Amino acid sequence: MPEEKRYLKLHLIVLVLVVLAELIGTKSYKLGPGTLVLLPMLYALLLGILTGPKFLKIVDMEDMKAAGPLITVSVLLLMAKYGTNIGPTLPLIIKSGPALILQEFGNLGTVLLGLPFALLLGLRREAIGATFSIAREPNIAIISDMYGLDSAEGRGVMGVYMAGTVFGSIFFGLFAGFAATSLPLHPYALAMASGVGSASMMSAAVGALTEIFPTIAEEITALGAASNLASGADGVYMSIFIALPICEWMYRRIMGNRMEEAVK
Repeated sequence: MPEEKRYLKLHLIVLVLVVLAELIGTKSYKLGPGTLVLLPMLYALLLGILTGPKFLKIVDMEDMKAAGPLITVSVLLLMAKYGTNIGPTLPLIIKSGPALILQEFGNLGTVLLGLPFALLLGLRREAIGATFSIAREPNIAIISDMYGLDSAEGRGVMGVYMAGTVFGSIFFGLFAGFAATSLPLHPYALAMASGVGSASMMSAAVGALTEIFPTIAEEITALGAASNLASGADGVYMSIFIALPICEWMYRRIMGNRMEEAVK
């Protein structure tokens, strides 16, 4: 298929999916102590998956490869929109400055919680690449440079990258809505926690939060975008100088203890 027709096909599919998702609208369901918020973005993602070669076969692998670079363009437009919200709320962002910087340490939870669990599931060196970060593009570059993508660590980071691409936005959108209605945390804190270095995941979480707290939607959006920008800027240094060394140290300690027990 000529490239022009392929891109026209993709744009038409996207338009139809967006219209269908918006017609469904936002749905909220009571779930235990919290509320599950389903956003149009979630429906668009699920409908998009259904159009793939594994299901309805509306798009093939060549279409999917052609659509890949378009995601970057869409995310750039989305971040530009978020950028317009940062200016009016700049005093709030400056006031929250220390919290925005320190929130990056929260990303170490992927190491402290994820690495032992990954080793328990049977992963070995793959666990280091899989758990030192949320495995977005900068993190793949770090692993590629330090270990190589054909290494065990490379397989780990790529596995989480693919899983995050498919399920990350869905999980963030659902969890943010549930956390906002069931946990005693301020909406600003949840907004800052949404910015983990992925624009799509942050957008899903912020979208859920703004539906629940519409009166402070602008502040939530600005804090989420600023947090995401901060994570993208200092997240690389956090990964190189703190997260990866901790991963290596924990791996040696846990695996060393297992080897000692096996010898005994």
